[in-house]
Amino acid sequence: MTTTTSPARHRTLGDHTWQDQAVCTPTEYNPVDPETFFPGPEEADKIATAKGLCAQCPVARACLDAALETGDTHGIRGGLTEEEREPLHTRINDRLDYSRVNDTLAGRDIHLTRAERRAVVLAGYRQDVPVERLAWLLKITEEHALKLYRETRRAIRHRQIAEDAARTAAGDQLNRDAYGTAA
Repeated sequence: MTTTTSPARHRTLGDHTWQDQAVCTPTEYNPVDPETFFPGPEEADKIATAKGLCAQCPVARACLDAALETGDTHGIRGGLTEEEREPLHTRINDRLDYSRVNDTLAGRDIHLTRAERRAVVLAGYRQDVPVERLAWLLKITEEHALKLYRETRRAIRHRQIAEDAARTAAGDQLNRDAYGTAA
């Protein structure tokens, strides 16, 4: 699982305005051939050229996120080839980026992975975010949000019980002498 806390501007759902800032967008003053970003596996020069352009791009992160979130497996996106993105595609639902969680709690409508959605629920529970607000943030019903809060409360309680039991068991071990009898 990948966990980050890096501050970033995450694109909102359905937002494609970042593409206007992309280095790969051809304009009158920037005649980039889009085919550069779709090289064959043996075209090392084209791959190097595309990656060089991506390295200069101010929206490379948004491009990579868009490719991963939409399942786009073609071409070079965000500075990575199809092969380099493949492991990221398989682990995307485990990504946990707290800056995305915080943006969501602040009301931004961004794409979240399963792990990030769970983190939003936990943070919302701990911060006493009302059920109605959680439902709005996650685009779910209030009943579902209430259910998620109940599951979170139960998980926290079970974790505390398990930790208490472990501490008690460790304390019992320390209070016994070498013969296993109480000291």
